[in-house]
Amino acid sequence: MSTTASIAVLHTSLLFVNVEPVINDCLAELAPDAKVLHFVDSDVLATVMRDGEISPASTQRMVHLAQAAESAGADVIFSACSSLGPAIDVARRLVSVPIVKIDDAMTASAVETADAIGVLATVPTTLPPTRALVEEKARAAGRDITVQERLCEGAFSVLMSGDRDRHDAMVLDGARALATEVDAIVLAQASMARLAPAIAEAVGKPVLSSPRSGAEDAVRVLHEQTAEGLRRTS
Repeated sequence: MSTTASIAVLHTSLLFVNVEPVINDCLAELAPDAKVLHFVDSDVLATVMRDGEISPASTQRMVHLAQAAESAGADVIFSACSSLGPAIDVARRLVSVPIVKIDDAMTASAVETADAIGVLATVPTTLPPTRALVEEKARAAGRDITVQERLCEGAFSVLMSGDRDRHDAMVLDGARALATEVDAIVLAQASMARLAPAIAEAVGKPVLSSPRSGAEDAVRVLHEQTAEGLRRTS
C-alpha cells in the first residue's frame, strides 16, 4: 500500500475520539501504512436524538463532513455512526469517494447467520436505520428474515458520563431479554462492541458487532482504490 493512501473517518460524537479507541486500533492494525483523517461534528448525533429524526439540516451536516473528507484527498470515507446512515446514503450520491458504513459488513453477515435477528441499541435513533439496513441486506441476499428491536434506554448517556460498568450491565440485561425472541443479535452501535463476547456467553447465541468488520470492509475498499490508482498511473 502506498504511504499516501488515506481513510477519512466521519464521527458524530466525540466517543470514538476521546472515550473508545476501538476504530483507531482496528485501522492501525489492518492498515498500518494508511493515513487516518478524522472529521468530527460532535453535536449532530445529539441534534438527531433531540429531534427524534434526521432533519434536512442534519443530513446536510453529514454531507459537509463527507465533502470535507473528499476535499482532503481521502481514498475511502468510513462513516462511524449508525444513526446517521440515511444521511450517508445522501452523501454517497454527492461525493465521488467510496463511503463505507460501519455496519455494512455486520448487517450483511447477520442475514446469512440467522432467520430471526435482534437489533440491540443504546440510542433510539439507531434502531430504525439499523433495522432498515438489515432488511436491505436481506432483500439483496434473497433472504426471508424477521427483525426484533430492543433499546437499552439511557445506557449511552451513562457511558458518555464515564460509568462503563453501569452501561455494560444495562446492555447485558437488554441482550438477555432480546435473546429470548431471536436467533442472533446485532449490536447497533460500535460503542457496545467490546461487550460482544460477554453477551454471546450470557445468551448462548451469535452476537455481531460493527467496528472490526466495518474497518475490514473499509480497508478492503482502500486496497481496491489504491490498486485502481496504480493501474491508472502505470
